[in-house]
Amino acid sequence: MFYRIEPEVAGGWGDRTVVDRSTNPPVVSVLEYRLDGWLGDEILETFPCYIVTEPLMEDFGRERLVGYEDADVMLTVSDAFSSEYAIGEIPKFRWLKIDGNAEASDFMYSADHRLIVSEKAMMVLKAHRIAHADIEAVHRMDEAGC
Repeated sequence: MFYRIEPEVAGGWGDRTVVDRSTNPPVVSVLEYRLDGWLGDEILETFPCYIVTEPLMEDFGRERLVGYEDADVMLTVSDAFSSEYAIGEIPKFRWLKIDGNAEASDFMYSADHRLIVSEKAMMVLKAHRIAHADIEAVHRMDEAGC
């Protein structure tokens, strides 16, 4: 079984993001994730990128999950960001660059560029805070649009 996951959107691209908008979806080569607010989830999205906390990324590695690259992300807060909207201290985040495919990966994109994860990856995610993510079970890969 696989899962379609749409994580919390806690912000967007910052000014230092480097992106090629000539393709669909756009290709981001440098990511600055600028927080506008944060509800505490350990996986966040700003199309077409995902970031995760360092402990979550470490668990992906410990479980030997495949279909992603661990990359640096610049995490900043916007002028509108208010600590009253944040749940606790903001942890360090990593960029979860998806590069998997439907045949042999724990992380991949659907045809409409939504995140699809394996059951093993979902077990790791559920051991962390993902309270604001929309999650839908996908029983067959053709249902996921992969």
